[in-house]
Amino acid sequence: MSNMATLTVLKRLFRVVLFLSQLYVFSGRGSLSFEHPQAMAQAVKDQPSSSTMVQSIRVLETTAIPDYLFRCPSNGLCSKLPADCMTCNTNYSCIYGKSVTFDCKAKPQVMCVDDNHQRQENFTMNMTCQFCWQLPPSEYECSKSNSSICMTVSCRRQRYNATCTVKDHVHCLGNRIFLKKVYCNWTGGYKWSTALTLSIILGGFGADRFYLGQWREGLGKLFSFGGLGIWTLIDVFLICVGYVGPADGSLYI
Repeated sequence: MSNMATLTVLKRLFRVVLFLSQLYVFSGRGSLSFEHPQAMAQAVKDQPSSSTMVQSIRVLETTAIPDYLFRCPSNGLCSKLPADCMTCNTNYSCIYGKSVTFDCKAKPQVMCVDDNHQRQENFTMNMTCQFCWQLPPSEYECSKSNSSICMTVSCRRQRYNATCTVKDHVHCLGNRIFLKKVYCNWTGGYKWSTALTLSIILGGFGADRFYLGQWREGLGKLFSFGGLGIWTLIDVFLICVGYVGPADGSLYI
């Protein structure tokens, strides 16, 4: 009985100690207590608000360096700036092929000067009244053709749809990137002089056709001795004028 009484007393003491420890914790003096209301309010006040964070993001975006700025020369003549470095008030009612003056302005962060080396933002540009797709081929660059579908040597020279981009210092109306049909202009490495020489010397054996990759025609000439000379003379003429070319459809070099 003494052992049972002792055990009961210990249990009661344990419960009292546990209750007192919980009171101590929730009273705010224990290590697990929360911060005081004043401290919590100050912490919330110190944290940046959502509007402040949005403003900071906008400031970072506005101070970022634009992509076009890497293509714009610093402190150069405004009239020599690339088209991507300025914005102009275009006049689409101008007369095609005639010189016209446009009011332009340098884009933000673009530094340019006039002929007297004075800083300016607004200036005028003289250019020819024409759309970008009307420019001569020397003033724009187009993507290369696909050799598997574009034949350069054919009865009617083929064209392909190419994406063309106007060169930096060329000014024109409309979009500077446009689609245009251009002639197939790729080469497979075949020489016109070699093909003509083989046609003259060994054309009766089909050497010219074999060189150009036309195996069927080459075998036909070989077994017919150049069509008794007639086919040989015709091929010399056709290769001379460029009508017969490589089998892959490429241009001579």
